[in-house]
This record gives sequence, structure tokens and C-alpha cells, in this order.
Amino acid sequence: MINRLLISGGLAAAALAVAHAQQPTFGTTTRTVAIYATVTDPQGRLASDLTRDSFEIYDNGVKQDLTVFSNDIQPITGILLLDRSGSMKPNLDLEVRAAETFVHGMLLEDRLRIGNFGQDIVIEPDDFTSDKDALFKVLRGDLQRTGPTPLWNAIDRAIDKLLLEKTRRVVVAMSDGVNEPVDFSGHAKSMKDVMKRAEDDDIMIYAVGVEGLAPFQQGGSPGFGGGIMPPRGRSQDTMQKPDEDMAKIAAATGGGYFELTSPGDVLGKFDRVIDELHHQYALGFVPLKTDGKLHELTVKVNKPGYAVRARKHYLAPRR
Repeated sequence: MINRLLISGGLAAAALAVAHAQQPTFGTTTRTVAIYATVTDPQGRLASDLTRDSFEIYDNGVKQDLTVFSNDIQPITGILLLDRSGSMKPNLDLEVRAAETFVHGMLLEDRLRIGNFGQDIVIEPDDFTSDKDALFKVLRGDLQRTGPTPLWNAIDRAIDKLLLEKTRRVVVAMSDGVNEPVDFSGHAKSMKDVMKRAEDDDIMIYAVGVEGLAPFQQGGSPGFGGGIMPPRGRSQDTMQKPDEDMAKIAAATGGGYFELTSPGDVLGKFDRVIDELHHQYALGFVPLKTDGKLHELTVKVNKPGYAVRARKHYLAPRR
């Protein structure tokens, strides 16, 4: 009970801080490049008390002057995507629990929509909302329970929905990651297609991987991870690991990748995701070259043992 009171009090204080904090402004007139960075200390804990002088930014290898810096709590506008394909069948209820954990962690200025993909790609409600009850209603409604895995098309669709949003834009996808799209009439997206688009449009992608049911596994007892435990005598090699492309796209866009290895991971991993999103550093600089090309970004922290995650590229504005 004491722990719950402490957590509730902490969330209330964080929500109040968001309501009153002045959020960084990346104005279009100055063509400021926005970067959101996650920093961890040598023990892997979030480090949220660094100063402007702790950071260095390089554009195509050339050090830049930092013109924007904020370590205030950062609200998000996001889409939470849930894989409802056949390979995820044993973990469908687990997905809902994970999504509920994420929604519970939302702060006052966060805005969210929830997508699910299988035979179709569905994103609800019609508009981004801070209303947790509306989001819980979606999660407890008629979600898909079968179909293929159009993962990259689902993320591409989520990017479509985020393009007109002015605040920080995030996609959080939970999947076994093995892309098996339905027939999109020749418009099936690849990981490289979606990664390029996310980089060009400054969309951060977080991915949470779970092991899924391999296509030829149809018998056995329900279980976590591999989805269905192999019948006696069948090799454990029939388990389907999350696709490594999920980690790649998360790294390229400055997000994070987490892998669930047991049911007990769910609350901790999704608490970690939303905590990271709220405690990222907002950094910015004005590019010297406005050539309309894709530039390589490097963000460094000058503290030994500290690690930083941020997007790897940005599309320079054209003069």
C-alpha cells in the first residue's frame, strides 16, 4: 500500500510538472534540427540530471553549436501498435496487459491512439486523446485475433497518422517482428522503406519484441515466449524469435528496443518505455548546410561510462 501511494504521488507530481514546464520550441523559421536523446549511467539507469555542457552533437562529423536544450519532462503524441496475428495468438491477452500498463503511465499532456494489426490495420480512436478511459475502452473492445503480420505497413500507417502532429511523435510497436503482410496490391512496405520514412519525418520508434508461434507449430500447450510449447519430443528450435529488424529500426530512429522473456517482464518493460519517453533530453541545432540531403547525426555525452541513444540521421531542409 505504501509503495502504491508513493508511485501515485510521484505520477501526480510528474503530471503537474508537465503541465507547468515550458516545452522546447523547434521553430520552422530557424530550421532547427530536433533531437531527443535517452542517456543511461554506467549501471543502466536513466540519467536525467545532465547539463547542456554534457552534450556534443556532430552533423556529418562536424561539431555543432547546441541552440536548444531542455531536460524537462517531455510529453508525447504516440501510437501504440499491437500485433494481433496468428503467431501471437498465445500472447494476445498479454499484449492488452502491456498496453494497459503503458496507458496507466501516461501524463496529462500525453496524447495517444491504439492500433492493432493482423488481417487489417486498425487505429483507434479517431483522434489522439489524453482520455485514459477512452483508450482502455479500445483495448477491451473487439481487437483482432488472427491473420498475418503486416508489421512494416502498420508502422507506415501510424506514421501517416502522426505527420500533422506538432509535438514529439512516437510509435511503440509490440510484435514478434516477423513481417508477413497481407496483399497490399504491390504496396507492401519493407523495414528499409519504413526506416527511411521515419528518419525523414522525425518519428521515433520503440519496439518491444516477443517470441511468436512458428508457422508449423500447431499443437502443444499454451505458454509464453514461443507462444505454444512444443509437443513432447519436438525441438525447442521451432520457437520463433523476434525479428532483429525491430531492434535496427529502433536504434536508427533514437528509440529503444526491449525483449520480453517472461510474463513478469511486462510491467517492468512497459514502465521503462514510458519513463524513458518522459525523461529524454530535447536538443537542437541550426544546420549550416541546407542541401535537402540525409545527414549523419552523432550525439555524445562527455561522461565516462554513460551511453546515449538518439536518431542517427536527419533530412536537412532545402534552402
